[in-house]
Amino acid sequence: MLQKSKKEEIIKDLEKTIKDSESLVFLNFHGLKVGDETVLRRDLRKEGIGYKVSRKTLLARALKGKAEGEVPELAGEVAIAYSKDEIASPREIFNFQKTHKGILNILGGIFNGKFIGAEKMMEIATIPSREVLLSKLAFLLKSPMARLAIAVNEVAKLRP
Repeated sequence: MLQKSKKEEIIKDLEKTIKDSESLVFLNFHGLKVGDETVLRRDLRKEGIGYKVSRKTLLARALKGKAEGEVPELAGEVAIAYSKDEIASPREIFNFQKTHKGILNILGGIFNGKFIGAEKMMEIATIPSREVLLSKLAFLLKSPMARLAIAVNEVAKLRP
């Protein structure tokens, strides 16, 4: 059993983490093997994402008043993934979920200062990265110019 001073220290650490992060994902990691967790932590660390396992009661205390709305139900063994980038933590957890089926479950999270459920967090997780979105935008901007150049070239071929 944890001493009261240790619990207060954990709560303060969780509160600081919540305050400093732009997005936070609540995870149920029941059944996650140590080897898989090591891989998960390493992959998240590469992307600048933190990962902490916490007791639900201590996490609930740390979450009080930190965001608008109701805290989603935190069932099972709970961990949090957090980052300064709003979309990075949900996206990387979602990517890990795809390769390791049935191990991690997204329970919800905090996004833009509001508690959101698992469905909304999954929607956020499927948003492509900034680089992918910029490349799609560049392609969309380039496409009409390429078509115009082809059309002008075809018209030039028709003239004798």
